Amino acid sequence: MGRSRSSGRGQGGAEAVVERVDGGLAELVPDRDRPRARTLLIDGAPQSHVDLDDPAHLSFEYQRRFGHVVDLAAPPGRPLQAVHLGGGAFTLARYVAATRPRSTQQVVERDAALVRLVRRELPLDPRARVRVRSVDAREGLAKVPDGWAGLVVADVFSGARTPAHLTSTEFLDDVRRALAPGGIYTANLADGPPLTHLRGQIATAAARFAELALIADPAVLRGKRFGNAVLVASDAPLPLAELTRRAASDPQPARVQHGRDLVDFTGGAAPVTDLAAVDSPAPPASVFH
Repeated sequence: MGRSRSSGRGQGGAEAVVERVDGGLAELVPDRDRPRARTLLIDGAPQSHVDLDDPAHLSFEYQRRFGHVVDLAAPPGRPLQAVHLGGGAFTLARYVAATRPRSTQQVVERDAALVRLVRRELPLDPRARVRVRSVDAREGLAKVPDGWAGLVVADVFSGARTPAHLTSTEFLDDVRRALAPGGIYTANLADGPPLTHLRGQIATAAARFAELALIADPAVLRGKRFGNAVLVASDAPLPLAELTRRAASDPQPARVQHGRDLVDFTGGAAPVTDLAAVDSPAPPASVFH
């Protein structure tokens, strides 16, 4: 794999690392405000932000929403058994390790070259109990023992799109198999007007889980712009009041939809099966500029 250092510099003269990985051209760009922080981009699309000095810092708004879910998935400080489908720079796995010591985690990231790059340039805390598998997300999920996970996080993008086989009821059947009773599934869903993909994903999750919530910018929910929405699903009651409070007080405030409002939002969309599944829509070029 070719490796180069670009002329882009951050604090202290740090340079960006640019390297070809399986999924495209990866760049680790220094953060001007944080000496040991880097943003990971793949083919120009921001994927992750990591601060080695402060792994509990979540820069991206959708990752902060994931962070709220992690914070409320169990009493404060209690270790979690978590599965992360999609690794990026392991931002959320680092967050779990920092905020819930002694957690045991599995990261499934099929891009082996990206995993090597991140391990080399942004090494994991050696005390963190994080195992990384370089296989397809669904293949890695199938290896998780029944009922092992208290939390399953899906944040998988290939060319800025979620692969079709990670959007179906059959996929969620395996998520449910891997989850412990009362465990939480959370997923990063990206869509824009007319929100066909997002409505279908909520209908799919509703066909497999008793309790659902969706955290998103109101403009995204109204179909005004392309953006991320974080789905939260469980067979146990969700901490809706606290989730709503945290989402509303975020630097980029979000709304939490649930119950009848969320069912109405789907507009009668049908659950997605493997046979009907398609990749999530590609974001418009303007999203990253």
